[in-house]
Amino acid sequence: MAALDLTTICKAQDKVELYGGYSYLRASIEEQQFSGPIAVALVSEKANLNGWEFSGQYKFLPFLGAVADFNGTYGTLRSANTREHTFLFGPQVSLPARVSPFAHALFGVAKESQDTIPGACPVLPLLPPCTGFSSLGSGTSFASAIGAGIDIKAIPFVSVRVIQIDYLRTQLHGATQNQPRVSAGVVIHF
Repeated sequence: MAALDLTTICKAQDKVELYGGYSYLRASIEEQQFSGPIAVALVSEKANLNGWEFSGQYKFLPFLGAVADFNGTYGTLRSANTREHTFLFGPQVSLPARVSPFAHALFGVAKESQDTIPGACPVLPLLPPCTGFSSLGSGTSFASAIGAGIDIKAIPFVSVRVIQIDYLRTQLHGATQNQPRVSAGVVIHF
């Protein structure tokens, strides 16, 4: 019986990749601004959101695969809890090597929600006149992410995703958000 070659086993195992790690999103959050008894504008505020990212990839060819990417990031804006989740799918190309750069184009859905801002103007301000900001609550929109990253093989079935940078575009609450997303973590190959 011939001895099994570890390199052959590893290449046969690289059809499926599972990634999990930390994610950072510089989110643009829409709020309603009040001046007196009426809303005067939608204002976009920036928030630092931290969370997780999980993706799975099936490789049709050694350099081309289909990815399902799920992300959740959380933080606060004006002392109100803010959350953004994305559910994205699309193609990914990669260089099958020890140091493996990759690029992808993902499309799907984003959902954002923000709790009521403490001490904020109510949605329908009553007397006395209110001046300040109000949360728009939650919203869902089409989302796309164009990005790239680098995986480095650590051991035969495990790689480290040193960095992944995405340009995430959403259209929540009737406005367009162009947001950078960065993540890093561990990739397991099957």
